[in-house]
Amino acid sequence: MRVKIHHEGTNILIILIIILLLINIPLWLWVRPLAIAIASTAVCGVFYLLVVNFFRSPKRQFKGNPENVVVASADGKVVALEETFEDEFLHSKAIQLSVFMSVFNVHANWFPVDGEVIYSKHHSGRFMAAYLPKSSTENERSTVVIRTHDGKLVLVRQIAGAMARRIVTYAHPGVEASIQDHMGFIKFGSRVDIYLPTDTEIYVKIGDKTVGGVTEVGRLSSKS
Repeated sequence: MRVKIHHEGTNILIILIIILLLINIPLWLWVRPLAIAIASTAVCGVFYLLVVNFFRSPKRQFKGNPENVVVASADGKVVALEETFEDEFLHSKAIQLSVFMSVFNVHANWFPVDGEVIYSKHHSGRFMAAYLPKSSTENERSTVVIRTHDGKLVLVRQIAGAMARRIVTYAHPGVEASIQDHMGFIKFGSRVDIYLPTDTEIYVKIGDKTVGGVTEVGRLSSKS
C-alpha cells in the first residue's frame, strides 16, 4: 500500500535517512562483531518508520450527514470536555473539546466545521506537556476562528507540546474552511482544542479515540 507523506515532513525524512546511513554504514564496514551493526540498523529502521508514520498524510472523506456536523480536528484521544470561558476571541462560555496527539498519531489537523475563516493568530509561549490543562493558554499556540454558513463561531486552537516545537497553520482570514481539508500541522506531539457553542450536541466523551476529518464529535444546533 502506498503511503503519502505530508509535505511538512519531506525535508526532515531526507535529512534523517542521511544521518542514519552515516551512522550505520561505518558499523557494517569496520565494527565487529556484526551483531552491533545489525542491532543498530534494526533500531534505526524502527525509529525511521515511526517518523514516517508521524508524517503520513491520509486522504479522508466524511461520509455522514454534513449538515451542522463537527468532526475531530486531529487523530488522538479526547482529554478534556467541559464548559469554559473562552476569552481570546469569543469572550463567552463555550464547550471545550480537546484531543491529545501522541507521537504515534498522524499530526495533520483538519477543519472541524465548514465555513469561512475570520481570524487566525499565532502566540509564542512555553512548551509544557500538551495534555496539561494550562497548556491551552500558556503554551505556544495558534488560534483559528471559523464562521459557519449559519453564522455560528467555532474556535480551534493548535497547541505545541513538550516535544512539538513548530505549529504550521494554513488558515487565514477569508479562506474557505472545509472538513475535508487540512487546517495545519503540528510537529512531534501536541494537542488541538475546539471551542463550540454551548448548545452543541456532543457525541464523544473523555478517553474516546478520534480520527481527524472522520470522527463525528458533535453537531451544532440548527437554531440561529
